[in-house]
Amino acid sequence: MTRLATFIVDKRNLMFLLIGISLVFSAFSRNWVKVENDLTAYLPATSETRQGLDVMAEQFTTFGSAKLMVANVTYARAQQIADEIAASEGVQGVDFDESTDHYNNVSALYDITFAYPEDDARCLDALDGILARYDAYDTYLSTSLGNQLAEIIDAEVSVIMVIVAIIVVSVLVLTSQTYAEIPVLALTFVSAMVLNMGTNFLLGKISFVSNSVTSILQLALSLDYAVILCNRFKEEHQTLPVREAAIVALSKGIPEIGASSLTTIGGLVAMLFMQFRLGPDMGVCLIKAILYALFSVFVLMPGLLVLFGPLMDKTQHRSFIPKVPFVGKFAYATRRFVPIVFVALVVGAYFVQKDCPYVYGYDTIVTPKLNEQQIAANMIRDNFTSSNLVALVVPAGDYEKERVILDELDEMPEVDHTMGLSNIEALGGYTLTDRLTPRQFAELADVDYELSQLVYSAYATEQGEYGKLVSGVSTYSVPLLDMFLYICDYIDEGLVTLDDETTAKLNDAAEQMRNGKLQLQGEDFSRMLVYLNLPESGDETYAFTDTIVELAKEQYPDGQIFAVGNSTNAYEFKKSFARDNLVVSLMSILIVLVVLLFTFKSVGMPILLILVIEGSIFINFSIPVFTHVDLFFIAYLIVSSIQMGANIDYAIVIASRYTELMHKIEPRDAIIETMNFAFPTILTSGSILASAGFILGQISSEGTIVGIGQSLGRGTVISILLVMFALPQILLVGGRVIEKTSFSMPNAIRRRESRSRMVVDGMVRGEIHGTVTGILHATIDGTAQLELLSGSAEGGESHEA
Repeated sequence: MTRLATFIVDKRNLMFLLIGISLVFSAFSRNWVKVENDLTAYLPATSETRQGLDVMAEQFTTFGSAKLMVANVTYARAQQIADEIAASEGVQGVDFDESTDHYNNVSALYDITFAYPEDDARCLDALDGILARYDAYDTYLSTSLGNQLAEIIDAEVSVIMVIVAIIVVSVLVLTSQTYAEIPVLALTFVSAMVLNMGTNFLLGKISFVSNSVTSILQLALSLDYAVILCNRFKEEHQTLPVREAAIVALSKGIPEIGASSLTTIGGLVAMLFMQFRLGPDMGVCLIKAILYALFSVFVLMPGLLVLFGPLMDKTQHRSFIPKVPFVGKFAYATRRFVPIVFVALVVGAYFVQKDCPYVYGYDTIVTPKLNEQQIAANMIRDNFTSSNLVALVVPAGDYEKERVILDELDEMPEVDHTMGLSNIEALGGYTLTDRLTPRQFAELADVDYELSQLVYSAYATEQGEYGKLVSGVSTYSVPLLDMFLYICDYIDEGLVTLDDETTAKLNDAAEQMRNGKLQLQGEDFSRMLVYLNLPESGDETYAFTDTIVELAKEQYPDGQIFAVGNSTNAYEFKKSFARDNLVVSLMSILIVLVVLLFTFKSVGMPILLILVIEGSIFINFSIPVFTHVDLFFIAYLIVSSIQMGANIDYAIVIASRYTELMHKIEPRDAIIETMNFAFPTILTSGSILASAGFILGQISSEGTIVGIGQSLGRGTVISILLVMFALPQILLVGGRVIEKTSFSMPNAIRRRESRSRMVVDGMVRGEIHGTVTGILHATIDGTAQLELLSGSAEGGESHEA
């Protein structure tokens, strides 16, 4: 470590250059990051909803659409607006009528369908034209077109970052001992943040959640590493020059900080095992962020300490953090009472948090702040009759089976209405899939009967139905949709000639039919739209989606059936949560337990520390039960992992210091000294993490981010309270358990003995006619017994211990 530290410090200008180049590159490459705004993209590939979404993307064309509400308008004017929108360039159609679905409370709601697929930029151009035309009205827009959510979140996160930065600087001013260390810490973190953001493009695509909160959580989770190294440097600089102090501080800090980061990384690793792939996405981003923070601390910060060292000497000030002996005194006085209360509280919280009101859709989530999209959605929901859409995907080719399914669904009270090729009325009272004879088609389309027979004969020939020609084409029936499109193809090719009026009429009908077919029928699958009277999420809704699938399977017992919609998305989230909840909890505990076993060389200590943090998690997610605030499920999975990985560091600080002092001084004095020592560290790290969480929860308008922020802020405060006012008592009464469960491990110290000459270059502890501890660069002539902690010693005898 000494050699590595010396190289980093002495080559600091090279490090500055390389990191500077990387920062410039990252400033550009951060714009290459692709962000996924759809949570359903992270459903397991094997889930039915994910498969259904993939089938729909492949088989069907989904045209761009938007709901536009115009407030304070008469019905007559609303109808005029509907006609104007329908005539606008790029608009395929507008749904508007007198029902409360479209006109209510002196307001109109227009369901606009554009003539282009939803990923076509022309949809946005057409929409912008409509909005510009009616900008004098009170309008509210609800649409999935464009990237509005990303723009809103980016703007909110920018504000959050500024506020968090102000809080961090304020905390550092209060907890630091010299003002000049603040720019060192700031440059170290900002570099880590930019490097992490600039390499996210290597991950291909990240979620909007990871893109939004990673930098904020990186600061909150990893600032301690920079503080630890800075404190080490100031300690060594009391007796050593700036360069040497930086080398010694780094050589000591690398193993110390590396060990500290293991629990945080361990908690985040648990997210990688989630079935809902948003967990692995965020886990990878946060782990990468922690690694870049370590890199910045180990490689950049030593050079900055040397650079700012003289200025740090000139800007020293007293610490503003008071001693807290009353906490240790309280702990000792209540050591027999508090552990009992703690156990009772944790057991109660365990059972209460099972009833936490987790939700799997956004329809019931209330955020402290509303963005434009949410305001529009609320206005539309409050003023108009709304229904919940579920798309039912079945094998294509059998219109009769589709009609049976649609008819049965329409009879159910849970269904408002349905739409499919088999129940869409076309012309003359016929539906698109009604089978028409040549005479019926001729009358409907207003073409000659002989021409109709000719076209039917050609169609039968192409379909290979020669028997129809023999038995007589007059009785041959073909679905209206298929015949309309077939005859229009003949017209387009010039094989059939009609008068202009008839041609225009047929082409207009054919265009509507083609668009309908593109949306509802693919090469292998057909799609039916089921509008429910049920809310988007809830057990009743989930059960009914199963009913829809079962009904379809009666008609297609061997075919693939998919039900897709916001309700089925939420249903899949609920299914994955049942597994992920157990996996994340067990994996986070197991990984952190292994790290703590090697840290404390005791079985009892890790169990006690994990019990405290797990207790804080139980209490954290019990609170929504009493406040009756719905919590988006992913918040629990992410926050519980972060709490276990990061908040346990507060407990480790206290446990490590107490273990060091418990055999040197009386228990009462040991716990008082421990709490005085640990309080500044816990205050610095905890206040920043809690502040970051609360600010995310208050300023963001996105339900997932709000849930993560509120839960993280609340959980961190609970963890701080427990490690400050419950853990000390637990350590006092659990000392015997810790000692009895302790075990020793072989160390890697190499002993060297010499009675002649030994060349030493490294960190040693031993005896040279006395005792020496430190970094020794020397040649020893005489008797020496040394324990080599790092470096090398040539000559003499070697003994492994």
